[in-house]
Amino acid sequence: MYSFIGGVILLILGYIFYSKVIVKNFGIVPERETPAYVLEDGNDFVPMSQNKNWLIQLLNIAGTGPIFGPIMGALYGPVAFIWIVIGNIFAGAVHDYYLGMISLRNNGDHLPALAGKYLGNFMKHIVNLFSALLLLLVGTVFVTTPASLLEGISGGINHWIWVVIIFAYYFLSTILPIDKIIGRIYPIFGAILLIACVGVGITLFTSGNIVNVPELTLQNMHPEGVSIIPGLFFTISCGAMSGFHATQSPIISRTVQKEEQGRYVFYGAMIAEGVIAMIWAAAAMALFDGQTLSQIIASGTASAAVSDIALTLLGTFGGTLAILGVIVLPITSGDTAFRSLRMIIADYINLIQKPLKNRFAVAVPIFCD
Repeated sequence: MYSFIGGVILLILGYIFYSKVIVKNFGIVPERETPAYVLEDGNDFVPMSQNKNWLIQLLNIAGTGPIFGPIMGALYGPVAFIWIVIGNIFAGAVHDYYLGMISLRNNGDHLPALAGKYLGNFMKHIVNLFSALLLLLVGTVFVTTPASLLEGISGGINHWIWVVIIFAYYFLSTILPIDKIIGRIYPIFGAILLIACVGVGITLFTSGNIVNVPELTLQNMHPEGVSIIPGLFFTISCGAMSGFHATQSPIISRTVQKEEQGRYVFYGAMIAEGVIAMIWAAAAMALFDGQTLSQIIASGTASAAVSDIALTLLGTFGGTLAILGVIVLPITSGDTAFRSLRMIIADYINLIQKPLKNRFAVAVPIFCD
């Protein structure tokens, strides 16, 4: 129990104190105009509020990482908490802050353009190829995962119907201005996610299950004896420096109003992801022993464990809401994966994206693939 509580406190303290060190090292200029104003185009470059940018950034970077990964990482025991805390404070959040702010200082450039500026044109082409492939694969995967989860809670609506609906949403969120769909629907998605996570966290305590969370130890508790190094670091990816995050932060660097908001938006979103990861890892440790959890995951991936945890702690209604919160995560990373891919390709071929026809020209081939 105390290992979980202590880990969450350390994440919060990391934001309060260590993020200030990172901001001071970067050297923000409060009076500097951001790309959201300098290049405002009503589509990608749109000034948005700090809270909205934070929420979009959180949902952009999360995917299923802060839930599925920590649940599988719980197989190793409370040593998983160490990686979540240290990884988020000193690696993931630092990476996201610097990448977002470097992009902001470079007119909202995406990773390939930044690589070209600092590493040369050859690396620009290489990074562009890998970024495009990564985003296409992520966007595709994040269609099938939520479609499968939605099929399970929708009373039998066919999987492929959900695939079509999700793809249609992804297309619209890719071509329309960021404040028209993403900026309006993300507060709803975010509320579902945060209510679900808070609900799981609170009921861990009110149900008394929190006492089942093992106290901190470096002992490897994995039932199959899988080595902590490197297994744990591949399993719980939400503490790592992420190539996917590097493709997402520039989306928000184009909507940040002031440089000083970067600490809250970029560093803070990663810390929030760490708290979410702590909650789900603790819930998995509290409700299942390693062998049982391993069998559940083997029978239906981590999504089966998510369902069991949510329904056990929150009942039918609350559990369904929690599952919806999990479904939100891949959807809100899939839509911005395609949006980011459209922006990267447009930047690479130097096609201005203010006209809707130009966005169609890039987006249609992406979705036809």
